[in-house]
Amino acid sequence: MTAELLSTMDGSTLVLTISNPEHRNALGPELYAAGVEALNAAESNAEVRAVVITGEGSTFCAGGNLQRLQANRQKPPEVQAQSIEGLNNWIEAITTCPKPVIAAVEGAAAGAGFSLALACDLIVAARNAIFVMAYSNVALSPDGGGSWQLARALPRQLASELLLGGERIGPERLQQLGVVGRVADAGEALDVALTWAAQLGARAPNALASIKELVQDAGSRDLHAHLAAERDHFVRNLHHPNAGIGIAAFLGKHTPRYE
Repeated sequence: MTAELLSTMDGSTLVLTISNPEHRNALGPELYAAGVEALNAAESNAEVRAVVITGEGSTFCAGGNLQRLQANRQKPPEVQAQSIEGLNNWIEAITTCPKPVIAAVEGAAAGAGFSLALACDLIVAARNAIFVMAYSNVALSPDGGGSWQLARALPRQLASELLLGGERIGPERLQQLGVVGRVADAGEALDVALTWAAQLGARAPNALASIKELVQDAGSRDLHAHLAAERDHFVRNLHHPNAGIGIAAFLGKHTPRYE
């Protein structure tokens, strides 16, 4: 069976399902390209208000396919470098997508699968989820931005513990640390993610896009520059038709319907 990224709509939410059951939803170049294509299409489709990424069956994503990686050791280094560039393109497409992206995690999110979940704006994890950066277990180092995300989200010592020792961490601990947003019963992560996505999809998409961009850029500039960026976004959004809809709805005490 070949790996594929299944694309379906649930209301205004685009659901992308990693489907590679033979290898526990392991990732590969064909999935990276499909992920970038799907998110680019979602960005220009006004009917899509949010995106959920999940895995088929009881596993979110086992990370890289070790058999493929072993085979790549017999090829020029550029082959693996190009594969990782494909993963990087998908990670960047998630972070720059102007629409909220939610990871719905059941079972294992390992290696690049953990990195993929961390790239999303929000994470819903089932109680049976296991998050692990297992790279050092097979004499490798992280990819997909996992080390960058963990170093930003966690104390340095804990990020080092997870990355150096390949330690597993559960969803409740990650929720306490602020990485996982919501914990669901086993088998219900997707349903919880879809409910959350629908709630976000009812908000003004231009405002959500601004918020996502501001959060993404906050760590790369000083307060003065960030205040200026907030000003520019605020003014632009105030003069967007959705601000008129939202303010009028709040003052009139009725539910807004945004463009």
